[in-house]
Amino acid sequence: MELSDPHGLIGLTPSQLDAYWMPSTGNRQFKADPRIFVSAHGRHYRDAQGRSIFDGLSGLWTCGLGHGRTQITKAVSDQVAAMDFSPPFQFGHRLAFQLAEQVVSFMPAGLDRVFFVGSGSEAADTSLKIARAYWRLRGQASKTRFIGRAKGYHGVSFGGISVGGIVGNRKIYGEGITVDHLSHTLVPGNEFCRGMPENGADLADQLLELIALHDASNIAAVIVEPWAGSAGIIVPPKGYLQRLRQICTDHQILLIFDEVITAFGRSGAWTAAEAFGVTPDILNFAKQVTNGAIPMGGIVTTRAIQQTFLDAGGPHYAIELPHGHTYSAHPVACAAGLVTLDLLRQESATEQVNAIAPAFERAVHSLRGAPHVTDIRNFGLAAGITLAAMPGEPARRPFEVALDCWRQGFYVRFGADTLQLAPPFGSTAGELDALTNAIGEALQRQP
Repeated sequence: MELSDPHGLIGLTPSQLDAYWMPSTGNRQFKADPRIFVSAHGRHYRDAQGRSIFDGLSGLWTCGLGHGRTQITKAVSDQVAAMDFSPPFQFGHRLAFQLAEQVVSFMPAGLDRVFFVGSGSEAADTSLKIARAYWRLRGQASKTRFIGRAKGYHGVSFGGISVGGIVGNRKIYGEGITVDHLSHTLVPGNEFCRGMPENGADLADQLLELIALHDASNIAAVIVEPWAGSAGIIVPPKGYLQRLRQICTDHQILLIFDEVITAFGRSGAWTAAEAFGVTPDILNFAKQVTNGAIPMGGIVTTRAIQQTFLDAGGPHYAIELPHGHTYSAHPVACAAGLVTLDLLRQESATEQVNAIAPAFERAVHSLRGAPHVTDIRNFGLAAGITLAAMPGEPARRPFEVALDCWRQGFYVRFGADTLQLAPPFGSTAGELDALTNAIGEALQRQP
């Protein structure tokens, strides 16, 4: 494959580039024109040409505290030296229990039992398995069906893509598990809304239609993102989540919030559940829990749900939940997580987000009226910008705009018809203006 960098400035050979099958990437385009990061510090990456690149997505919704935090680096290094791995089955290590307690302290009241996994995708599958098993142990084995939502994202496992509602993540894999989907909440009249839309709460009543179709005796759980991230920051209408919660409660259906993106500060609260005043039965987390330094995820659920498994566990030495991963509660990840959660509190991350969010909102909505912009949505320190499609190529324009921003020194995420922004918590108003100005200039250059 011929590269656009014939002098080897990226530091990789063609055979090295070919050997790596990159995830969720246009491999053909990338390997013809690679974009290589070589270091990161604060709110910036440095690329292979030595350019400083502003991190407009906090890594991948992961590094809200910024990059290169020395406290996390030291904790990880010290832990690798002390104990690099500990078997998670039938044996434990102190950091896992300490981190579980810390995670609980960030959760809404009532969510106080933590199960660790290695990623957000694993968290989604774990929550689905626990939901099904819970009802079986309660003597209601017919409750197997799940309900997701159009444009929802819950990772890339078979369970996750089944309950998820992004067609590009589903279409080439064939049949998954049995799922119905609620409509998404992007409704006409809510374009360019700042924060929560006024209209659309009634869409939650679609759940009643699915209950009438299948009966609640066959439905295990509803899983939604409080606000959807990967589909382009889809914020729930006022009252929508409260209505979902009430319907689930009335019909004995578990409510799962996927907070892999939204938890630990980005929503202007420790969880989006807290921000919206709605507590689910299970909450999935990942990403920001270690500031992206080490892979980790998990679910938090209620004492009553865990107790159901313990009560049905048989002999006291028997395994109550036959589920887990080699890297569940990995000691190095736990070390990173403990320091990350300490830093989030010490640096008042939620206050940082709430302080800069108005400037961020003004900056992103300044793009209203720019060429090709059809909608802008924001909540906390996240925003989605929808762009009009090029004829016959609905995903092309966000790709072209993002590459233009890259050339200007800004990293933004592109996907389907949207650009997605989630800058680090400590970003300045000047940095956010520069980011949105770069997007505006890129839009002006689009045909």
